[in-house]
Amino acid sequence: MSYKLSDIATYQNSKICVSELNRKNYISTENMLPNRGGIGLAATLPKTRFTKAFYEGDILISNIRPYFKKIWFAEFHGGCSNDILVLRSKNGTRSRFLYYLLSSDSFFEYATATSKGTKMPRGDKNAIMNYEVPHFSEEHQAQVERLLGSLDNKILVNNQINRNLVA
Repeated sequence: MSYKLSDIATYQNSKICVSELNRKNYISTENMLPNRGGIGLAATLPKTRFTKAFYEGDILISNIRPYFKKIWFAEFHGGCSNDILVLRSKNGTRSRFLYYLLSSDSFFEYATATSKGTKMPRGDKNAIMNYEVPHFSEEHQAQVERLLGSLDNKILVNNQINRNLVA
């Protein structure tokens, strides 16, 4: 059995005052790293008074050039540019599990195939919500989270070791 993404997640569009943000908690397409690499420090903050908000546990996806596979699981509260899609899982779907579903190559291939524009293609928000996802029980979701989470932790430790060896 499968669902549409809209059955298990929603877009978030709440706002936050830019005065509450800094280079660490502001996310734009520029400081999201490609190939699921997470985030870096923002170079600048927006000049507007308000911007889109996100909360810990939300999934942020760059909506420009989806083939770059820029996605991040929010570890804190902050703000982001309007070119970032903020998704939140609905009841019955675990946030980290949703992140792993949306980190898949098949999701980014779908987002790229349904994007609009040529020079700077943007994901089609409606098409993205029609992306088909498999149904998993909450117990199975938790198992997937534990397995993939332990692999993520191992990669993090290995990257830290590599950085120390270079230094």
